[in-house]
Amino acid sequence: MPDLLIELFSEEIPARMQTRAGEDLKKRITDGLVEAGLTYAGAAALTTPRRLTLAVEGLLAESPTIREERKGPKVGAPDKAIEGFLRGAGLTRDQLEERDTPKGAVYFATIEKAGRPAAEIVAEVLEATIRNFPWPKSMRWGSGPLRWVRPLHSILCILSDEAGAQVVPLDVDGIKSGDTTTGHRFMAPNRFAVTSFDDYAAKLKRAFVVLNPADRAEHIWNDAQNMAFAAGLEVVDDKGLLAEVAGLVEWPVVLMGQIDDEFLELPPEVLQTSMKEHQKFFSVRNPKTNRIERFITVANRETADNGATILAGNQKVLSARLADAKFFWENDLRVAKSDIAHWTRALENVTFHNKLGTQAERIDRIAALARELAPVTGADADQAEKAARLAKADLSSEMVYEFPELQGLMGRYYVEAAGEDAAVAAVAQEHYSPLGPSDDVPTAPFSVTVALADKLDTLTGFWAIDEKPTGSKDPFALRRAALGVTRLVLENDLRFSLAELLEAALKVLLKLPEWKAALLGAKAQQAQANDEEKDAAAKRVHDLAHQVEAASAIITAVPADLLSFFHDRLKVFLRDEGIRHDIIDACIAMEGNDDLNLLVKRARALNTVIATEDGENLVQGFKRANNILTQAEEKDGVEYSYGADVKFAETDSEKALFAALDGTQGEINVALKDEDFPAAMSAMAALRGPVDAFFEDVQVNTDNDILRRNRLNLLSQIRQVCSSVADLSKIEG
Repeated sequence: MPDLLIELFSEEIPARMQTRAGEDLKKRITDGLVEAGLTYAGAAALTTPRRLTLAVEGLLAESPTIREERKGPKVGAPDKAIEGFLRGAGLTRDQLEERDTPKGAVYFATIEKAGRPAAEIVAEVLEATIRNFPWPKSMRWGSGPLRWVRPLHSILCILSDEAGAQVVPLDVDGIKSGDTTTGHRFMAPNRFAVTSFDDYAAKLKRAFVVLNPADRAEHIWNDAQNMAFAAGLEVVDDKGLLAEVAGLVEWPVVLMGQIDDEFLELPPEVLQTSMKEHQKFFSVRNPKTNRIERFITVANRETADNGATILAGNQKVLSARLADAKFFWENDLRVAKSDIAHWTRALENVTFHNKLGTQAERIDRIAALARELAPVTGADADQAEKAARLAKADLSSEMVYEFPELQGLMGRYYVEAAGEDAAVAAVAQEHYSPLGPSDDVPTAPFSVTVALADKLDTLTGFWAIDEKPTGSKDPFALRRAALGVTRLVLENDLRFSLAELLEAALKVLLKLPEWKAALLGAKAQQAQANDEEKDAAAKRVHDLAHQVEAASAIITAVPADLLSFFHDRLKVFLRDEGIRHDIIDACIAMEGNDDLNLLVKRARALNTVIATEDGENLVQGFKRANNILTQAEEKDGVEYSYGADVKFAETDSEKALFAALDGTQGEINVALKDEDFPAAMSAMAALRGPVDAFFEDVQVNTDNDILRRNRLNLLSQIRQVCSSVADLSKIEG
């Protein structure tokens, strides 16, 4: 069984595309081989900046012969039908076989497809893969139609076994396959032949090419750490940058350079971001001072001077970049110290969304909402409003304009420089969090307040203009915002009516109080208007009334719809805890479902009870009682909810159920009043025994009308007691 080796050699492939390209090459080739009947033992894709390599082990030498039997038309069918069947099968009439079937004599065709050599199949699959490769961006060069991410220079394609290596013949727009490749562009540019994957990998290494990207990354990281450790420093961990740099070099040579003293006082985040984004340098930190003092760069070749010239050039370019960063930093500090509100005023000219106004208007809304939230989060309302007004000021700064990823973090520096309290300054950085399910959640009262206000304004704003997520599309990250609100509430143990808060946010957004005040003023002016002014005054009243009516309609409709969206996101969030959606639905059906904290506590307690045998059996008993009661109420046209009387109880189990229901109702009422849901659920689960015994001993729909009505009322009491904890009818199974 031969092994297959493919190398597609080109100009430099962007680092961000290499991993996906290797996966696509492997999938397309192996899928094509299997579809053609060639199975294999294993396959691996490897990439460097200039080559995509695929090694396939244990490939069949040829595809197997396939026999296929097809049923055709009946004997005696029209000639056209028979001829059509023959064309499809590729046979002649004398090759057909007649067979008797329950429906009469029928023609059958046996089609045999002979196996093909592996080389023939590989050539077809590889050419189709090259011509239709799914690059995110590709280019044409020369006069041919072939497209590739960068100009494709050569194709290595061989099948090798114990007898030796065989080139798979292939020609793609003049690029012929062969058994040769080339090493490092500068250190070993000559071509050489290979006979197998092991031979290929070994010769590449001798030609200064490390084929495996994981090996390149490991080499870079180990050398960088050793260099930093020798200087008493440490490398700032950055796995994304490491993967990118490993995709930029074929023969990594790690060098450590010095940052000029004039830049050492820049915030470490500024240094790190500038070096990473512009130069692809790793930051090297002094663990004693936490300052970034040096950098690690990775060259793609060895030099006679051990990289001194490369390092000098990099340091020169870096100094120019950091000089820009220092200029931005110093300019921004001057503005922050003199008048940080200047930046906020500048946001009056920055559109947030064409239907939701400017960033400055949004900041006003967030500040107003922060005042509403302050009592809930335990924050001072005045300070919370101030924090909200300063939180996004850095969006106008030069540093954030140059490095948008530093928004918030630079705001913290600038607000502190403006002389504000550290807790207020921290809001600028923390109010964006949490950005995802694994992101840290702020706990400081001011940060929590503004983070909630920010996300609630986003949600209510886009709901008000009907820009909701649809399917997999969520361009404004509204699902993430809802999850952020949920995590802020739960992890800070906050209690409030979300529906009321959404309504308050909408009133601020739609300026309903202002419109109502304007309408009252217009009506007063209309009453005092003279004949010439009456028409204009009436039109103004009409327009303002329409504005108030439209805003009121949105404020009435949106909170319920948005609350339903929150409930859907909560189901996704709690699914990771193993809480089923039907359990959450059973709790959503209860009063107070707009208090997310209360809702989750109820759902967690119910989930715990349902997982027990008593809880599971009680649900079945409840459903049985509910079904019998519902059917009886529909049949009789009355509602059995007037209370059962124990004096009509005939059996001990019936009397025991009366006693259990009376006692349990009291326990549940006390527990619910204290919001002790585990206690309420446990008390409900304790009904399992009496309910089971009742159904085993008692016939509800007895011929005695008095007993039947009493027992139906008793079932109603079961439903009422259980439903005071959760709507068990929502539980599936």
